[in-house]
Amino acid sequence: MEGIEVVVGRIGKPHGIRGEVTVDVRSDEPERRFAVGARLRAQAPRGAAGVPAYLTVARTRWHQGVLLAGFEEAGDRTAAEGLRGTVLHVTLDPDEVPEDPEEFYDHQLVGLVVHDLDGAVIGTVLGVVHGGAQDLLQVKATDGRDTLVPFVAALVPVVDVAGGRVVVADRPGLVTPLPEDD
Repeated sequence: MEGIEVVVGRIGKPHGIRGEVTVDVRSDEPERRFAVGARLRAQAPRGAAGVPAYLTVARTRWHQGVLLAGFEEAGDRTAAEGLRGTVLHVTLDPDEVPEDPEEFYDHQLVGLVVHDLDGAVIGTVLGVVHGGAQDLLQVKATDGRDTLVPFVAALVPVVDVAGGRVVVADRPGLVTPLPEDD
C-alpha cells in the first residue's frame, strides 16, 4: 500500500531577513513534522511562480506561540515572501501512528464500524471534519443517512483501531433518527 499524504501546515508571512516564515501548523506533532531535515511537498498557491516542489526544513523555533521555519530553498526575505500561502504536505506510511495513543490520523478512523453503547452496529465512519471548535466524525448510519458526531470523549468513549470499531454514546438524532423521524 502506498503512503497517505496529509497537510501539516501553510506558510504565512516572512519574519526577519534570514528567510524565516510563519507557519500555520496543521499537525498535532509539529516537532516531528518540522524537524530539521524534513522534506515537505510544497503546493504553491494558485498563480504563484517559482515555488519549489519540495522544501527542506533548515531550522525552526517558536516565537510568541507561532512556529517560525527556515527552509534550505529560501535563504532570504525575498525568497521567503515568494513562499507565502504555500501548503505543506507529508506522506505518511499507512502503518504509522501518532506518538500519543489518544490521537489518531484521519485515515485510521475511516471505515471503522460504529457501535452504540449496547454493542449494536449503527453505522460506519466515512471521514473526519476538522472544525474550528472540535473535530467531527462523519458517520454513514445503517439507514443510509450521513450524520456528524462531535469527536469528544463524552460521545465517542472508545476508539479501537485494531478492532475496527468506535463506540458512540448515541442519542436520538445523533446517529439514530429522532422517534418522529421514523
